[in-house]
Amino acid sequence: MKKDLKKDFNMVIVGTGGQGQITLLRILSQAALIEGLKVKASELHGLSQRGGSVEAQLRFGKKEIFSPLVFQEGADLVLALECQEALAGLYYANKKTQFLINDFILTVPGQKDISKEKVLKEIQKFTKKIEVVPASKICQKELGKAVLAGIYLISYASFKKLIPLKPGSILSAIKSKIPERYLELNLKTFHLAKSNKGTL
Repeated sequence: MKKDLKKDFNMVIVGTGGQGQITLLRILSQAALIEGLKVKASELHGLSQRGGSVEAQLRFGKKEIFSPLVFQEGADLVLALECQEALAGLYYANKKTQFLINDFILTVPGQKDISKEKVLKEIQKFTKKIEVVPASKICQKELGKAVLAGIYLISYASFKKLIPLKPGSILSAIKSKIPERYLELNLKTFHLAKSNKGTL
């Protein structure tokens, strides 16, 4: 993906309650502002309690953005913080949509899990641009906190050019938006995303 934005960039974040979607929106919005871009971010949609489905949307570009909402089949990137929730991103998918999926399944009592293989098979009907990263496992192993997976993934997306925001802008935004008591751990997560190539 080219760094130069010729049109607005449309991103959908899907996951479950407690995965830090609001923080990710704030960081990404700030990173876009640092680069002089126009930004609109949506409120969270869904059940924000732990385990409930949550969706957030972000749009940015060089020209004025009038709505924060991503149109049907209009996503450039779907970031799934939980594997099963990636299916919620299909509404926004087209053949050029990039999926970045956390290799993590949250088991909800009373509900049957959908396997990663089945999730990927469904997404492949819409797009072949799929990358699965064990972000929760990496963050748990290296930092002792799986909840840092979201920070890992947006950093990873920048390093891999899956999102047209410079890593330096993401780093500056992390420093700006993360409270001091959590900053060191989040900075470690950012640098971990740079050194790891999506594997354990």
